[in-house]
Amino acid sequence: MRSVDFALYLITDRKVMKTSFYEAVEEALRAGVKALQLREKDLTVRELLQMSYKLRELTSAFGARLFINDRVDVAMAVQADGVHLGGASMPVSAVRRIVGNGLMIGVSTHHIKEAATAEAEGADFITFGPVYDTPSKRQYGPPQGIERLREVTSKIRIPVFAIGGIKKDKVSEVLDAGAHGVALISAILGSDNIQESTKKIVRLLK
Repeated sequence: MRSVDFALYLITDRKVMKTSFYEAVEEALRAGVKALQLREKDLTVRELLQMSYKLRELTSAFGARLFINDRVDVAMAVQADGVHLGGASMPVSAVRRIVGNGLMIGVSTHHIKEAATAEAEGADFITFGPVYDTPSKRQYGPPQGIERLREVTSKIRIPVFAIGGIKKDKVSEVLDAGAHGVALISAILGSDNIQESTKKIVRLLK
């Protein structure tokens, strides 16, 4: 297992951005983001691959890690740092057999059992949520709440990133509940000032 040396995990969603995709990502990286997940599910594989190559260049320039959502093949092709798996993705154990220790593996979880399975199968870290209500995560059911997050962090040894409805005023609460860090989308990429929003979150996580 590789060291999870970041506390802010930024996930892309070009639909919430108020500026161009690459400009928004570069602003966040410039302000201190050290881990970025490319998650644009509506793209063709070729479009995703093209975007991944560009993000690999950008993240490398800023010394940040790049994760590709779901597509192990794309992650390997662009020499990303990791892949992020969801409930419908290949199991962690199968991905680990393919990539060995060459890629980090993150897993989205919404229940303590999913978290435990991800850990047992060799995930490097998990996201858990939605902790708070957020439109983008309502398909996964009602918010888990801070106490369920606390339960997961107390039972899971690998780093847990809180996700779902996390704004600046909630960062200290999820850290107090044992989260290693936060996974964010709109709190940064939907902001009017991406650099300033990122810097504030980075300071809160230190």
